Amino acid sequence: MSPVLHARTERLALKAPFRISRGVKTHAEVVVAELRDGGVTGSGECVPYARYGETAASVHAQLSEAGRRLASGDAVRDVLADLPAGAARNALDCATWDLEARRGRPVSQRLGRAPPGPIPTAVTISLDAPQAMAAAAHAVRDAPLLKVKLGADDPGERLLAVAQAAPTARLIVDPNEGWTLPVLLAMAEPISRLPVAMVEQPLPADQDGGLKGLRYPAPICADEAVHTAADVARVADRYGMVNVKLDKAGGLTEALAMVTQARDLGLGVLVGCMVSSSLSIAPAIWAAALADAVDLDGPWWLVEDRVGGCRIENGVLYPPQPGFWG
Repeated sequence: MSPVLHARTERLALKAPFRISRGVKTHAEVVVAELRDGGVTGSGECVPYARYGETAASVHAQLSEAGRRLASGDAVRDVLADLPAGAARNALDCATWDLEARRGRPVSQRLGRAPPGPIPTAVTISLDAPQAMAAAAHAVRDAPLLKVKLGADDPGERLLAVAQAAPTARLIVDPNEGWTLPVLLAMAEPISRLPVAMVEQPLPADQDGGLKGLRYPAPICADEAVHTAADVARVADRYGMVNVKLDKAGGLTEALAMVTQARDLGLGVLVGCMVSSSLSIAPAIWAAALADAVDLDGPWWLVEDRVGGCRIENGVLYPPQPGFWG
């Protein structure tokens, strides 16, 4: 009997609006894929992302076609190979890993390493007025790493407000492609005075030529500019780090390949996520265990996460309960 694939969309309410330079959201819209084989079901979750031309409807269409092919007898590996890198492939890939685990081959056995333990994660400070960002940073001031969402409007004032409110935290500066090269150069001086661990995708991905040969006081990390392992070599002359996200890569399989490629090229690795539930984070933790820095606070934004999922305390991510995934 062929495995059966089902997908559903869920809207998960956020505790507070999540603002970046491109807009604001009050809910996380996720698509859950369930791959059933006999009495065993594996699950995976993805976040369709408009920046990459994805919607819940487009992801459902891709998964519906994948399910049709599986029902006709095509192998899961062949169906995955034909899906483009992105959210749909991520959901199916992670559901496949989970299905194999529930058949008796857990992820730890397949990868030959122990399950990851607690790991520090960035906690995101959403883009807002400086005083509001300072208040948000003060509330999580014991976290060792904060991701600061910025735009082109007074980024120095906002960054300083966060740094002063959480003086012991290291900072990830994330403009989400919202800066120009002059803004990036102007921010070099304040960034040099603050504990900034990296600047993530400051320029639009298709306008980052000015990063070639640029000497900057903090490493510059590619996010929107890099999706799969094949992209890593292409961006290596402009960035010192890459942000590995399962929703961009198309699942845990490709995310692990990205980490390997980045290491082979001498690049640093950040493992990140979209705003999502613990079902997205559980597989990402396996890549995060190999990273230099981790940004997996997606469930921290939710009013209610999945039962048995991850928890975050003082900027430390604790893996989900045994049997949750993988």
